[in-house]
Amino acid sequence: MKHQEFFTSRWGLILATLGIAVGTGNIWRFSRIVAQNGGGSFLIPWVIFLLIWSLPLIISEFALGKSTRKGPIGAITLTAGNKFGWLGAFVALVSTAIMFYYSVVTGWCFYYLTSAVNGNLFITENHFEFWNQFSESGLTILFHFIAISISAVVIYRGVVKGIEKVNKFLVSTLVIILLLLLIRALTLPNAIDGLNYFFTPKLEYLLDYKVWLAALTQNAWDTGAGWGLILAYAVYMRKKEDIPLNAALIGFGNNSISLIAGIMIFATVFSLSSVDAMNQITQSGPANTGLTFIYLPLLFSKISDNLFLNSSLAVLFFTALSFAALSSLISLIELSTRSLVDFGMSKKKSILIITVVGFLLGIPSALNLNIFTNQDWVWGVGLIISGAIIAYSIKTYGVNKFREEIINSDDSDVKIGKWYNFVISYLIPIQAVILLGWWLISSISWDAEWWNPFRPENLGTAIFQWSIVLIILYLLNKKIVELIKKNR
Repeated sequence: MKHQEFFTSRWGLILATLGIAVGTGNIWRFSRIVAQNGGGSFLIPWVIFLLIWSLPLIISEFALGKSTRKGPIGAITLTAGNKFGWLGAFVALVSTAIMFYYSVVTGWCFYYLTSAVNGNLFITENHFEFWNQFSESGLTILFHFIAISISAVVIYRGVVKGIEKVNKFLVSTLVIILLLLLIRALTLPNAIDGLNYFFTPKLEYLLDYKVWLAALTQNAWDTGAGWGLILAYAVYMRKKEDIPLNAALIGFGNNSISLIAGIMIFATVFSLSSVDAMNQITQSGPANTGLTFIYLPLLFSKISDNLFLNSSLAVLFFTALSFAALSSLISLIELSTRSLVDFGMSKKKSILIITVVGFLLGIPSALNLNIFTNQDWVWGVGLIISGAIIAYSIKTYGVNKFREEIINSDDSDVKIGKWYNFVISYLIPIQAVILLGWWLISSISWDAEWWNPFRPENLGTAIFQWSIVLIILYLLNKKIVELIKKNR
């Protein structure tokens, strides 16, 4: 039996797993989606879907990883049966495809951090032009390389000296920075108006189905539930670790950080009444650049008349953003590496292959925002399928059997009730179908050529790319299962 590393403590496990959940989406996407969906009205369905989508899937991933000691491919093969190895491979491939362009996003964060530190971010008079000049330059490739290289070094150092140690620093520092920014934001004039907007629900929005769908989407994307990433880290859980308790800490911890970031941004936005804040904060674009890389630097430049204070706050913000991006990127590379290790490849060789391939396949997204948008659309929506696959694999194994024997094992102090059976068997599949259908059908309305597989964001390109991957993986299923069984 191969030597198995484990997280040294629950604190190490929680911070590492929070590093998965807490990403750039908590800081920039969350605030934009809240602004687009009625402020406080959005928070109610957002919490509900945390309970009926994210938490059950987080519990499931912890249980799958801990019980099988395999990544998504091996875990789903061993749980659902030999016929379904290809579905596990799809889960792993979706997160790997996201890793290619997420490294580019992490590079963007690093560039803006360095620009805030050296002052270039505040010299410019046009932040839109500043973003365009950077995004159209070769610097995107350089910072993409830096991001993926740093992450690879962390993975190479192992679970304890790499993943655990680095995430302890990244996540702890991230929380401290957000709290400092929160305190400053709450002391700004008119900050109370931002809090009122953020926490006051309005009935007309609660009756709008689109708000509920947006809340489900945010939960599906920002907690990391259903990605296979938590499953990959659960491989290194100690035997005595409690699955339900850790899952609850991750789910509520992630949403708490989203709330802190939301309060900070809305308090700041509402304090600057001279700026068309609400119009700006709802703007999107590739990776939500409208808010993060164009508007927020402008926001920080206007917080006070003290340039040093403004630049210091900007440095803190982009440090937090970079740390959030890096901790998530590390988990994406770990999942990809784990998949190759489960096939019998050495850890060192796996890291090298994933790093080189990840860098090369990320270059198109670094150079062309249309390609970036396409990959973000196809594989971001593909995560919904991943969540459904995880639920399906448990249903195939037997939901009640899985709950009683694996989740509620002798090592578990907190026992999960039969509500889990209902959620995994019915609610997760229903939510996945509704959410997937909504996104794909909506894409028809914004692209007249919805059938064209070579457009950036539409139904055609998603179905085309998913179909190719699923067909190839299905045909390779026998080989996939043989490799998993051989290296069990």
